[in-house]
Amino acid sequence: MLYGDNVPISAKKDIMGDVYCKVADRYDAVSDMISMSMNKRWKQRFIEQMRPMPGDKMLDVAGGTCEVARRYLQYQDTVNHDTTSSVHVVDFNDSMLQVGRRRMAQSSWMDNERVTFAQGNAEDLADVPDNSVDIYCISAGMHNLPHPERALREAYRVVKPGGQFACLEYGHTDTPVIGQICRWYWDTGIPFLGQVLANDRASYERLARSVRTFPHQKRFAQAIRHAGFHLPGAGYELYQWGMMVAYIGSKPRTA
Repeated sequence: MLYGDNVPISAKKDIMGDVYCKVADRYDAVSDMISMSMNKRWKQRFIEQMRPMPGDKMLDVAGGTCEVARRYLQYQDTVNHDTTSSVHVVDFNDSMLQVGRRRMAQSSWMDNERVTFAQGNAEDLADVPDNSVDIYCISAGMHNLPHPERALREAYRVVKPGGQFACLEYGHTDTPVIGQICRWYWDTGIPFLGQVLANDRASYERLARSVRTFPHQKRFAQAIRHAGFHLPGAGYELYQWGMMVAYIGSKPRTA
C-alpha cells in the first residue's frame, strides 16, 4: 500500500466528498492565488509535454472543473488544428462537475460533444471499457484517493496499448531550505490563505494534509511502473523544485 496506517482512509473519503463540496465554486481561483498563478503554468506545461495527437480521446479523471480539459482542447484546436479529439471528464464530486459544466456550457466543444461528463470513482471506472482511451490524465487528484494503487490499475486497464498515462501531482521538495519553506507553507500558509481567501481554514487544512502525506515522487513512480506503465528516465519531472511533479508514460503496445 502507498499509504501507511498513519493516513486514515476515512479522511481521504471525507476530502473527496464533503471538503470539495465546500470549495468547488472557488477551487481554481483560490488554487491560483495560493500557487501565485503557478498552477496555470504547471497545467499548461503538462499539456504541452503530453503532446497529444489529432483525434486523441482523453479521459480526464478528477477533472471536474475542466481546467485541464479546456487546455487540452485548446491545444488540439490551435496546435494540431484538430476538431475530432475529445475529452471525457470524470469526477467523484458532483459539485466539481457542475462547475465544469457551467464553464463549458457556451463552448463549441459542448455543442459538438467533444467534452462529456460523468460522475465516477477513479478507483473503479466501471463505465469506461478496457483499452478504450488514448490518454488517461489525472491532475492533482491522486493525493485525495484512499487507494491510489487501485486507480493506477484502472488507468492501465482503460488505456489502449501504446496509449499514454499522464499524472500531475503535488510532490516533495528535497532541497533542504526550499523544502523547509514548502513544508511550512503547506502546514501554516495554505490554511491561513484558505481562511483569508475563502473563509474556510478547516477545509484547506485537510487538503494540505492530504498533499503532505502523499508518497514521495520516487515511490509513486515505482507504483506507476508496478501497475504496468513505462516511464522514461527517472520516471518524473519536477516543476519548481518538486512542488509539482509530472509523470508521463505509456502502456506497452504489446499489452
